[in-house]
Amino acid sequence: MNTSGVTLRLLDKADKEIRKLPRTVKGAFFDFQHKFRTNPHTAGLKLQQLKGDSRLWSARVNDEYRALLLRLAEDDWLIVSVKHRKDVYDRMSYGVNQVTGGIEYVDLEVVEDSILRRLPAPPSSKPAPATPPPPASLEPTPAPARPLFADWTDEQLLQLGVAEPLLPVIRTLTTEDQLLGLVEYAPQLTGEVLLSLFDGASFEDVLDQVTKPVAATEPVDPEDFGAAVQRPATVVTTTDEALREALESGDFGRWKVFLHPTQAKLVERRYNGPARVGGGPGTGKTIVALHRVRHLVRQLSPGRDKPVLLTTYNKNLAADLRSRLLELGGEELLARVEVSHVDQLALRIVREAEPGNGKQTIDDSQAVREWRALLDELGENTWDPEFLHDEWTQVILGQAVGTRTEYFRARRAGRGRNIGRAERAEIWQLCERFTQRLDRLGRQTWDQVAERAARLEMGREQRILSIARQREDAGGLDNIHLQDGSGGWLRYRYRHIVVDEAQDLRPAHWKMLRAMTPRAADDLFLVGDTHQRIYKNQVTLGSLGINIRGRSSKLSLSYRTTRQILRSALGVLGETTYDDLDGSEETLAGYRSVLSGSRPAGHPFPDWASEREGIAALIKEWDAAAEPSTPHEQIAICVPTNQMAAEVGYTLKLQGIHSVEIRSDGPHGTDGVHIGTMFRFKGLEYQRMIIAGVTDGLVPREAVNALRDTDPVRYRHEIQRARSLLFVAATRARDTVDLFWHGKPSPFLGSSLADAGESSG
Repeated sequence: MNTSGVTLRLLDKADKEIRKLPRTVKGAFFDFQHKFRTNPHTAGLKLQQLKGDSRLWSARVNDEYRALLLRLAEDDWLIVSVKHRKDVYDRMSYGVNQVTGGIEYVDLEVVEDSILRRLPAPPSSKPAPATPPPPASLEPTPAPARPLFADWTDEQLLQLGVAEPLLPVIRTLTTEDQLLGLVEYAPQLTGEVLLSLFDGASFEDVLDQVTKPVAATEPVDPEDFGAAVQRPATVVTTTDEALREALESGDFGRWKVFLHPTQAKLVERRYNGPARVGGGPGTGKTIVALHRVRHLVRQLSPGRDKPVLLTTYNKNLAADLRSRLLELGGEELLARVEVSHVDQLALRIVREAEPGNGKQTIDDSQAVREWRALLDELGENTWDPEFLHDEWTQVILGQAVGTRTEYFRARRAGRGRNIGRAERAEIWQLCERFTQRLDRLGRQTWDQVAERAARLEMGREQRILSIARQREDAGGLDNIHLQDGSGGWLRYRYRHIVVDEAQDLRPAHWKMLRAMTPRAADDLFLVGDTHQRIYKNQVTLGSLGINIRGRSSKLSLSYRTTRQILRSALGVLGETTYDDLDGSEETLAGYRSVLSGSRPAGHPFPDWASEREGIAALIKEWDAAAEPSTPHEQIAICVPTNQMAAEVGYTLKLQGIHSVEIRSDGPHGTDGVHIGTMFRFKGLEYQRMIIAGVTDGLVPREAVNALRDTDPVRYRHEIQRARSLLFVAATRARDTVDLFWHGKPSPFLGSSLADAGESSG
């Protein structure tokens, strides 16, 4: 606990610089920042102002290293760098950005060195020939390379928020590699702007998508550093614990401490109703959801109840959210939040209302098998069991259709083949037979559970509203007899609900959640990306009573996936269009990354057995590499089917490589390479991803290809889902993606990863 009144902050990016220092220096830094808070003028710290500078000071970390600090106010300090003592007087620049109003620091010496290291290699020198070649053979002198940003004026770049001290350096850039060298050490907004322009975005698009979300809302005084440090654009941390977290946890843990200004605004904003945050993989949507939960809890009055619900679509992700929320705020935060996956929540509601309901709940694949068995028993071959299951779940249960007459009127948007009244009558009768069959077997589907829970919660909400109306009619007095008759003092279950991976919830889930919280400010907060939808639950929130119009935002900067992986992954999506959960189209326009790495690599093989051997050989190659090898738990192998996952695991075992299976509730074990189907990797991330079996007929499945002529609309939906699955798998990677296939590669690789397999074989 700091009682000296001294505030010591750490500027974003300075933590990355400090983590690269020798271990002994990092240890000394922890001691330094604690001593500085106690008394910055302790003799051993040797705090002194740099000559010729009004704000920049240095202080001793150990004999060799110094901390560079900006003095923001009398007892308010900001660490901008830790440098070797001989480098303290390098050319450094700091100031308040005129667009964002945030504090920026640039080490010009380091930036220029980084760019110089990336200059194209000079042509190899050869001995001069004894006889000069004839003039006709002389090559023309190549024209000097055109600067990358010649098309934009200094004024335009400054308007976009580029750091002014870097303008002369920016004018010298001629290659993407040099640009990446600058981005590594430049202020974050400068890097984002330059990469967006380099990628072909117009000035107007960059202004709208990159700059405006982080721009200051009030006039900026370039001399008021006290105001600047309070703005979201100055990304800092202050406590001993947070500083240690930032420095020890690495990139995988920075989310607990540093938020991008755009993320911070979304976390702290007050919304007048339901709000939604979209964005591509790795943009921090889940991070925003977790910080949003903490923000909402901090607004609560003291108590022991759990008025905030954090939910998602499966058990695996819910467990991950719970552990990350615990990391973020400890037991104190978790004590005020219920974390539950949405099906578990629905099942609890149904069991509360029907304590004698002991039915076994089955998943979609089991339900389709029951449909197939029913059709076989009836000798019915007109209808496809998957089509009937989707019709029953998405139209009848999804719209809470209760009678045959209602089904005749039900909308079937996006369901593919048109069906007439007589066909609807047949389907309705088959659905009745199917539900009777499930009842007889003592089974129920998750869709039935969700639909029943939605009805129960909507009924509960109507009783709450009825009591409120009667109270209002009675002049604000409670009707004791009415309350007793309702079985207790009815309240909404939650005050705030935060939903992660919103794109994969069923319509009935949304009806249930809408009824669980009063329609008020900050009631529902949803994050998700329809490009990552891996189930068939396509919904329009407005039709379900959840109005997000005017309260929808988008994150576009990836913190996980490199530019090279990102380009390839976007190619997997092709020209397919995606919805925005509210009836309009969603795009990934402006989706970008400031991270750089290697291109995805392709590995073709003649058959599945040799492909598995190739996977084992690649992992052994990584293990034998000179640089520190990747921990096996940071390597994942993603395959199309459970059978293939088991076969890969067996092959690795024969090669002495331990593996861990990823099931519905997460990895089963701790040490080993993670193996699972594409469905299992949603929400996870790894340093290296191996995507195996990316073969035509497996990705997409042969059964999907068969729909091309028989049901074109359903074919388009299934192809979109198959593309999304591969997109999700590819974007789990931080460093590398390796694609394996046998025989003919998936057609999805054609546009984005063409020729990827030419380098190996």
